[in-house]
Amino acid sequence: MERIQRLVIFTILLLCGVLMVYPMIWMLVSSVKSTSDVFSDSLRLIPTAFHWENFANALAAAPFLTYLWNSTWTTTIIVVLQLLFASMVAYALTQFEFFGRRGLFAIILGTYMLPSATTYIPSYVILGKLNLLNSLWGLVISNLANVFSILLLRQAFLKVPKEVIEAARSDGASEWSILWRIVVPMNRNTLLNAALISFVGSFNDYLWPSLILNDKHNMVISVGLNQFSNSLGSFEKSFPIVMAGTALAVIPLIVVYVILQRYFVHSVQTASVKG
Repeated sequence: MERIQRLVIFTILLLCGVLMVYPMIWMLVSSVKSTSDVFSDSLRLIPTAFHWENFANALAAAPFLTYLWNSTWTTTIIVVLQLLFASMVAYALTQFEFFGRRGLFAIILGTYMLPSATTYIPSYVILGKLNLLNSLWGLVISNLANVFSILLLRQAFLKVPKEVIEAARSDGASEWSILWRIVVPMNRNTLLNAALISFVGSFNDYLWPSLILNDKHNMVISVGLNQFSNSLGSFEKSFPIVMAGTALAVIPLIVVYVILQRYFVHSVQTASVKG
């Protein structure tokens, strides 16, 4: 009976996995199809002929390498700074006793429930006064804080034994040393988990970058891909080229996931065991 249950669960999970992965596979296959292949039999995965020139045509029609570089380096800096500040805030919320600590955490938690669009107007005005509109550094500065990372790290830091912290303080260690030499290494998987989630979210963000970036050389991949798709005119004639551009856009995400996925899985497994 138990074997049958495992088989049923495995079959259901396999079907769910196929349904989730199929759109990406379809996108990759469509990027090397001809227009007639895409619209004549769109569900067929194997094209009648492979049109690798779709990628060359996409690169010739738009500066995708520039878009990818802009997205990659800005997202990397954003993630590093977000984890830096989130670690310090989470450490203060869990290891320091000060007046208003619970109130401060309630405010942070409350901001997480607000739609991100509510911050666009004040952020736009601030960047305008700092002369950072249409600047990639403006995009970086406006994304220094990540409430989700703060909440995730706070929950992880709460599990650090108080005895370890007190012992380090007794030995004369500074709070900075305790944070980066004890607390952070003990929660490495959680930080990598937060980094993966933050990287995907920042890399895929479209609305805010589209509001502050209008120079073609400063566009990130999400904005550049949308303008590229709109500039091609007839969607039916340009669909394979758009899919080729989309396939180029997901390369950094796939690379980051392949590097960090084992830490992500380990973090989930550890959380389930502790729970």
